Amino acid sequence: MGKPPATARRGHSRGALPRRRPPNSPRGGSRGARLEAIRRIIAENPVDSQEHLTALLRREGFDVAQATLSRDLKHLGIGKAPTADGRYTYVPAEGEVRPGSDTTYMQDFKRGFLSVEFSSALGLMRTLPGHASSVASALDNLRIREVLGTIAGDDTVLIVPRNGVTPFRLVRALRARIPGFPGGA
Repeated sequence: MGKPPATARRGHSRGALPRRRPPNSPRGGSRGARLEAIRRIIAENPVDSQEHLTALLRREGFDVAQATLSRDLKHLGIGKAPTADGRYTYVPAEGEVRPGSDTTYMQDFKRGFLSVEFSSALGLMRTLPGHASSVASALDNLRIREVLGTIAGDDTVLIVPRNGVTPFRLVRALRARIPGFPGGA
C-alpha cells in the first residue's frame, strides 16, 4: 500500500485540489502594508476595539485574524488611552519603538499608571482597568534593581521591593528609570 496522494495527506478528498483564492481577494496582505494601514487607521479614526479595527481593515482589503491583529498592535506599540468622554481608544505609539525596548515598557507603564501608595515596604500601584499586567510587566522588564517582583490584578499592581529598600528609595529609583514618574512615597 503506497502513500496517499499529496492532496489527501493535506486533508482534501482524493483527487481534489486545494481551493485557491482569486488573485485580488482580501486576505492578510503583506505584513508591511497591513502594519502601515493599521498605523494610518489608528491615527485618523477613533478606534475603540479590535472588532472595529478589523472592520476598518476589511474595508481596505485586509482580512486579518484577531490573534494576528493583537500581535500587530503589540509590534507597533499601539495601546489604548482614555478619551475626554471616559471611553478608551487606540492611540499611535509615541515615535517608532521596538517591541520589548525600554521605550516600549516606559510607554506601557505611563499609559496605565495612576498612583502608588505604600504599606510598610510594599507598594500598591493603581492602574487604569485592564492595564495592571502591562504596568507590572514594564516594571519587571525595566530591570529596576530595587524591585524584586510584581503581582498584577486587573487595575492594581503589588510591588515587592528587595530587602532593605524603603518606599522613598523605590520611588527615587522609579523616577530615575521612568522619566516623568509622578509617584510619591
